[in-house]
Amino acid sequence: MEKETDYLIVTDENGKEIKCEIIMTFESEEFKKSYVVYQIIGDKSKEYYAASFNPADGDEGKLSAVETDEEWNQIEEVLESFLEEQDESDEEDEEDEDDEDDEQESETDDDGDDE
Repeated sequence: MEKETDYLIVTDENGKEIKCEIIMTFESEEFKKSYVVYQIIGDKSKEYYAASFNPADGDEGKLSAVETDEEWNQIEEVLESFLEEQDESDEEDEEDEDDEDDEQESETDDDGDDE
């Protein structure tokens, strides 16, 4: 099963638009802000970026810089937890696919002939 991918466009300081893949979003009660974590598509470093945003702005929202080390620490913790859950989910999906493949193979191997 394919996961749906969401994108956002970030405009750099030179006015160039950069397409990014949204990795996750979350709301922090501690800082009373919402955050988006994303990666630049085609960036070989696979670096994660984060910004705060106002969900009420909808699709035309403005991203704001993360302001404090405390915010960055929380973003890193949430991202780490999210990525661990994704890895576990991906492993379970692979195991389920392997089980389905094994079932299909055993059904096709049994052609009903008794030797």
